[in-house]
Amino acid sequence: MKYLMLVATDPDHTAADAEAAPDVNDWFAQVTGQGAWLSGDRLRPVEDATTVRVRGGELLVTDGPFTESKEWIAGFDVLECADLDAAIEIAAKHPMAYTGRLELRPIWPMDEN
Repeated sequence: MKYLMLVATDPDHTAADAEAAPDVNDWFAQVTGQGAWLSGDRLRPVEDATTVRVRGGELLVTDGPFTESKEWIAGFDVLECADLDAAIEIAAKHPMAYTGRLELRPIWPMDEN
């Protein structure tokens, strides 16, 4: 099963959490070695975001994110895992599990109901 792992910042992490975080390059080597990493990347900061909406037939384009939040999505990974437990195991070893938040979402292919 494929999972999208959204990598988000969390302003409430502590210095001890950051110190305990593993190296992202070690995490990447392990996940790619398992064949679980399909794609992913960092994202530019929220200042570079553009929000697009259509309301009442009118296109609304806003600089920056629409939500008012101190957290922001910093990146994403697409993982291929046997099940949610395997995806959780991979996410728990990611450095941002220590200093941010990781949200796992099963990918729902367009050709499935």
